[in-house]
Order: sequence, then C-alpha cells, then structure tokens
Amino acid sequence: MIQQTVEQLAFDFIPQKPIIVQSCRQQITSDAGLLPIRQFDQRWRYTSRLAACFKEGRCDPTHTLLQMTRQRVYGILADYEDCNDHQTLRDDPVFKLIAGKLPTDDPLASQPTLSRFENAASRPKALFKAIDFLIDTGVEQLQRNHNGKLPAQITLDLDTTDDPTHGDQQLTFFHGYYDQYQYLPLIISEPTTKHVFLSWLRPGTLHPTRGADDDLLRVVGKLRVSRPDVKIHVRGDADFGSPVLIDCCEKQEFSYTFGLRSNAVLKRLAQPLVDKAARRYKRTGEKQRLFMRFEYQAETWPHPRTVIAKAECHVKGTNLRFVVTNLPVPGVRHARRVYDDYTQRGTSEQRMDELKNGLGADRLSCHRFMANFMRLLLHTAAYNLLNSLRDHKDMPDVLRKGQPCTWRTHLIKIAATIVQTSRRIVVELAAQWPFAHLYTTVSKRAMLTVRGP
Repeated sequence: MIQQTVEQLAFDFIPQKPIIVQSCRQQITSDAGLLPIRQFDQRWRYTSRLAACFKEGRCDPTHTLLQMTRQRVYGILADYEDCNDHQTLRDDPVFKLIAGKLPTDDPLASQPTLSRFENAASRPKALFKAIDFLIDTGVEQLQRNHNGKLPAQITLDLDTTDDPTHGDQQLTFFHGYYDQYQYLPLIISEPTTKHVFLSWLRPGTLHPTRGADDDLLRVVGKLRVSRPDVKIHVRGDADFGSPVLIDCCEKQEFSYTFGLRSNAVLKRLAQPLVDKAARRYKRTGEKQRLFMRFEYQAETWPHPRTVIAKAECHVKGTNLRFVVTNLPVPGVRHARRVYDDYTQRGTSEQRMDELKNGLGADRLSCHRFMANFMRLLLHTAAYNLLNSLRDHKDMPDVLRKGQPCTWRTHLIKIAATIVQTSRRIVVELAAQWPFAHLYTTVSKRAMLTVRGP
C-alpha cells in the first residue's frame, strides 16, 4: 500500500499541550463527497456505458476498462486531473469503492497503466463511440427535463476555445492571435441543460468552421432520431458566420444567428444608426443601445440575407456590432429580441471555463494527438456527469449554480473514516461539518434518479 507520509510536526500555539501532526494508517479519505455522485452514476449507468465505448485488447487484465474509466472520471471531478495523482490514489478507500472494489482489496491501476489505457483506448472507432455517448446522454438529459420527450425546438451553441500546449504534443501549432502553441477544440452545447454534446480536439491553427458543419449534423442526426420534427436553432460568434455554416444551416432548414464581421459596406449602411445613438447620448447623458435591420448580400453569398446592427453609445464611445440571421425580423423590436437571444450564447463560454479551469480539460499533455483527444472526452464526460446531477430544481442553489470548485469545497472534499466489517462498509463523516445538509440532499437526489438504459 502506498501512503503519503507526513513528518511528525509539533505546534505550540496551545500553551497547555503540544499539538502533534502525523500520518494515520487507518482507512481515511479526503474525497468522501464523491460517493453520492457515484450513486447517481450507478442509477444512470453513466460510466458503465462510457467504458463500453472502449475495446478491451488485453489478455486477462488485472484492472478492467470500467475501473480505469471511473478512476479517471472521478479523479477529474476531485481535482486530480493528472494520471500521476493516481499513483497514491490507487490505495484510497473511496476510489476503490467507486471502482467497484472493497477498501481492503488490491490497489487500483497505477499511473503507467492509466497512461497505457488512454493511449490504447484512443482508436478512432472508440473515440467516435465516446462522442456518440456524449450526444446520447445529452438527449436523455433533455428528455428528462421535458417529461420524457424532446422539446419542439432546441438551440445549439458552437464555440472554440484555445488550449495552450507546452510540450512535444502532436499537431500543436503556433496561433498568431493567441500568441501561443495550442490546440483549438470545438464545443457544441445546449444552453438550457448546459450539456456539452460534442467536444472535438483539433490542431491549433484550424479555422473554427473547418469540419464544424459535419459535427453539427452529427449532433442533429441523433436528436432527430428521437424527434424527427425537432426544430434546430444554431448560434455562433463571427468565427462561424461564414458561408460554410450558413449554407449548411439553410440546406438543413435550421434557423441560425451568427456574428458577422464588420466591413466598409456594413459600416456605411449602419452609420445613420450610430449617429442617432450619439445624438441621443449627447442629449440625455445616458447609455444608448439602438437596433436596425436590413438586407445585405456579401460577394460570396448566393442571395441577400437579414442583418441586424446594434449601435451603442456611452461614456467610452461608440460600439457597432452585426449578426446575420434567417429568423423573421419584421421590425426594430424583433431585431432587439433576436440580438439579445444571440448574446445568450455567451453562456457557452462559461461551460468552456468550467471545462478548462474547473476540471482541467486543458491538461492535454500526452504526446499523441489521439490520446489527448481521449483525455478531452474524459474531461467532457466528467463535466456532463456533474452537470446532470446539479441540473435539478430541488438542488440547493449553491450547488445548482455552483461551478466544480464549489462542489469540491461544499461536497466532494470531506474527510471520512472507512470501516469495513463482515456485513457492511461504514463511511464516518465529521460530525461538525457545516455542509452535511448538502451531502444529504445530493444523496437523496442521486437515489431518486430514474435508471438509465
């Protein structure tokens, strides 16, 4: 058994007696809050279906694919995004329980074994299955929130995020705008559930729209299996406002709202709106936000399209933005409504922040590109598991709205003693823990989850 040893320390801030700090050889964990999440996972059959995406190529393995999948997913949730951490965690009693073992059983997979797992499981067919798993569980989440069926209309947000690299990873390139070597993953998410339907690792200098149409159709194809008449609305920033995505949406009869990069023609058409906003601001001293709509045809477009211009004027000056849409925009009031809905796509950046900064999805340090793709999918799966648990009206606000760091401080990071007897396993939590009520609430939510397919 590998144990972290702490040199015996003595503190003297209590005058009556010295305080001695030393390691304990009992079955103690610092991550007992993972257990309610594991119960939720069990009811939903989440990690068991994820592990089924990977093909076993070993003879008589000591550690199963399911055990290693759970090690990695729950390690990510508990802020152990690096495989090196599992060299010690392989003996942690809670991680053993999560993997389906007893606390006194043999250790879990070591860091080298987990690294071989990530490399061996990263075959294209397995990655495609894992991506389909993310989409399928997103469909289930939508159905769970709408009485067992998909809503009539679904919005999909497209975005990319920079993923800095610092080693000898394959297909990392220098991106001039970000001024770094990086990957550039594509993320497709749904705003009401906050579920990430697709995360696709891509080389660092690839244009955001490259392959985005195929990825979008992959997600929509799964949605239409469950509801053929579902209406799809697509949102994306100006990186996606290109003929490739616009033509794809029109061909598939999707509605769309994309950011549109400014040019001399657009500025000339919107100049009266800017002047009007400036006059109003000068007269009132209050921030002005005005809208207009017009038909515009770029040289690469086969026909005119509706463009909405937004002009702001405030103490820092003027700000002019454009979006292109095929939604009906009969007047200024509708233009404001369509533009305001478009700005809600900014919440997709929050999901990327949770993935990257909350769950360490930018820790793609394997040499092989496909192994890093596998890592990105594991991090996305961990995010979706946590997000599905918190997406419930009975969840306390601090957790329902909380990011991964909040879940760690309020639930996951709780020390406990694990006692195994001949009849049961007892997890003894601290009696003076301020967030014990949250533990109880989340546990009840996990137990009442509808069983997955």
